[in-house]
Amino acid sequence: MLTRRHFISTSMALFSATISGPSFAASWPTEEQKAAWDAQITPAGYNPGTSNPWGLHPRFLPQRVRANDGLVPGDIHVDAVAKYLYHIEAGGTAMRYGVAIGRGDLYEPGVYTIERKVEWPHWTPTQNMINREPEIYAQFEGGMEPGPENALGSRALYLYVGRKDTYLRIHGTPFPRSIGTSASSGCVRMVMAHINDLYSKVEIGSTAFLYSVAESVTARS
Repeated sequence: MLTRRHFISTSMALFSATISGPSFAASWPTEEQKAAWDAQITPAGYNPGTSNPWGLHPRFLPQRVRANDGLVPGDIHVDAVAKYLYHIEAGGTAMRYGVAIGRGDLYEPGVYTIERKVEWPHWTPTQNMINREPEIYAQFEGGMEPGPENALGSRALYLYVGRKDTYLRIHGTPFPRSIGTSASSGCVRMVMAHINDLYSKVEIGSTAFLYSVAESVTARS
């Protein structure tokens, strides 16, 4: 069971479709195409802590903060109230990022394992998404090719329980203004430039804790 003592201290130290089912798209981008897309979604002179062409509240920009004792480096913790994702570092710190989470009861708190990572992924809405909002998702039933307009954006971390794919993801979004809100169909959204920073630091097998509203700790900026 998740409890507050497992979470993050809040003192400072220093999407849209968001659930992805199996993709039936056949093509994959080349390394050159992925590099071109990365350049397209990264602001000129990008500085994670200050670059903000998306108009986010400054508290949603990446920041290094202190973490509570006992947290495992490499793990991810998501605060459903403050809309923060924390990636725990060695030495008692964490990188904190602003996120969007699932709206209403589409947000699924729990403990997950990251079993797959993909750069510039394909995306296909689940059948539940199509049934719930066919006017939005039916047109993508055959899958969406990778690219800056893809619902999973530039990077995706795939959340599993045991060997079961939950179809929940932590992923980039083409809707950065949703950051700080409950807007997705269940997944955790990040600004594409931000998840690009996070992606290379996350290892397969890491644990992701998605806290409920009751379990979350509201961060102070």
